[in-house]
Amino acid sequence: MSRSAHPAGPRHADVLPEGHYSAPPADLNALDPKVWAQTVTRDEDGVVTVGGIPVTRLAEEYGTPAYVLDEADFRARARAWRSAFGAEADVFYAGKAFLSRAVVRWLHEEGLNVDVCSGGELATALSAGMPADRIAFHGNNKSVDEITRAVEAGVGHIVLDSFQEIVRVAHIAQGLGKRQKVLIRVTVGVEAHTHEFIATAHEDQKFGIPLAGGQAAEAVRRALQLDGLELVGIHSHIGSQIFDMSGFEVAAHRVVSLLKAVRDEHGVELPEIDLGGGLGIAYTSDDDPREPHEIAKALTEIVTRECEAAKLRTPRISVEPGRAIVGPTAFTLYEVGTIKPLDGLRTYVSVDGGMSDNIRTALYDAEYSIALVSRTSDAEPMLARVVGKHCESGDIVVKDAFLPADLAPGDLVAVPATGAYCRSMASNYNHVLRPPVVAVDGGEARVIVRRETEEDLLRLDVG
Repeated sequence: MSRSAHPAGPRHADVLPEGHYSAPPADLNALDPKVWAQTVTRDEDGVVTVGGIPVTRLAEEYGTPAYVLDEADFRARARAWRSAFGAEADVFYAGKAFLSRAVVRWLHEEGLNVDVCSGGELATALSAGMPADRIAFHGNNKSVDEITRAVEAGVGHIVLDSFQEIVRVAHIAQGLGKRQKVLIRVTVGVEAHTHEFIATAHEDQKFGIPLAGGQAAEAVRRALQLDGLELVGIHSHIGSQIFDMSGFEVAAHRVVSLLKAVRDEHGVELPEIDLGGGLGIAYTSDDDPREPHEIAKALTEIVTRECEAAKLRTPRISVEPGRAIVGPTAFTLYEVGTIKPLDGLRTYVSVDGGMSDNIRTALYDAEYSIALVSRTSDAEPMLARVVGKHCESGDIVVKDAFLPADLAPGDLVAVPATGAYCRSMASNYNHVLRPPVVAVDGGEARVIVRRETEEDLLRLDVG
């Protein structure tokens, strides 16, 4: 349910009307496998474990808050996407969801490519050994230095996002004596059924070149004329956290219509089509995401049908799952601090993290689940709002949650499905230190991104 933000910050002095929220779950100790990583379970003492390791031990060894990532789950999801699309398609992991050198190595080993959208992401992918020809470089405002490094490294594709970038990339590639493979990102006028800020294919936004008014067709003309470019296809991305495939069907129809127009005007059949990513995951039990094999079947059938109707050879399909791979594989582990009951309203439960490790609730009005994980409880459910430690009224982790009424300071709680866009969007607001990412697998845990220290924070402050 959408609500307007108060000028003093989201949900400032907000009071929920009776009956706004759902009924409490039948069992507060249950862990819905739809929203938790695959190896998450409770042991005989009621403590949640992941990869065979109790969260109490993880908290003791690595502290809280901490992002805990199930490596086996990550690899399984990567393999599922690779298998679903087969050898005749390409799967690019969207690095913006979460990227680290360990993750890049896992992707490489599981046969996935990676797409990046900044010099830092490119450096991470290259430093971890991802072959450059398996990297695609996105972005609406790539710098000259970023483009130069990408072309020098030999990235497989650069996704062109504007008329200026067509010339910029061509000039840089030609100056380096190279012919760079490129895709043109088009906006196809399809708005995904999602939050306005993450719906990216309608024309009134910063990404891509519109099909409307013949702009995308003109971009193709210009790219085909430049010696520094090898135009190999069209890219389209219609949004994020999408469950309905109908938007992809409309987008594919319009992209294929452009491919047909290119064939008719230039005598060229572009060999690739990238349909982007944006497939949704379950943040709560109410979400119902589709499986990779269902998505692959639907997208392949859509593109094949449209190309047959246009009398075109079916191009090689690329997709870009990021959140759909890493999102469900991690949870954020917190320790409960202050508990503040407000009679007749709710109980505010403060944890030792907040909007610096998960900005999505404040930014997107995102919904999350939460559970008590250091023990079980038979207490009655209480309506809670889980908040962080920051000096901001909008510092909300979970807006409306039911937790046991005997929750106490020192208990551990965890928020599942935080693998995507939590660590990657984390900040040092209030000079809070960013948490570590701890990977678990087969009874072993290791830090793959370490916790920041005060020395890290002060090292940048050269004043």
